[in-house]
Amino acid sequence: MITISETASDKIKEMLQAEEADNLFLRIGVKSGGCSGFSYGMGFDDNQEESDKVMEIHGLKVVVDEESAKYLYGVEIDFQDTGIGGGFTIQNPNAVASCGCGQSFRTKEEDAVLAQPCED
Repeated sequence: MITISETASDKIKEMLQAEEADNLFLRIGVKSGGCSGFSYGMGFDDNQEESDKVMEIHGLKVVVDEESAKYLYGVEIDFQDTGIGGGFTIQNPNAVASCGCGQSFRTKEEDAVLAQPCED
């Protein structure tokens, strides 16, 4: 469902170790907002719901909530170290539009809704 490069996985594991908490895992999600319609969320969590999708990628526990899973199918996460800073990059095959920063996106379904004439 989700691909995380070894480089990104290593960086996430390094960040997890710095947290010094045994039960943390990576949670990836999507929420409404951002300049293109949806925005990505990545963070550490220790609370897992029954409906969550759970994966193990490169020895890393990754959890996605049920609602976000449909928007994240096929997503590829990488980490680019540019020397000046770097950061995580997300390639989403479900996105038909995204903002310049790459942190928000719109899917085909949202494009169809936006194309509908206003009924005011």
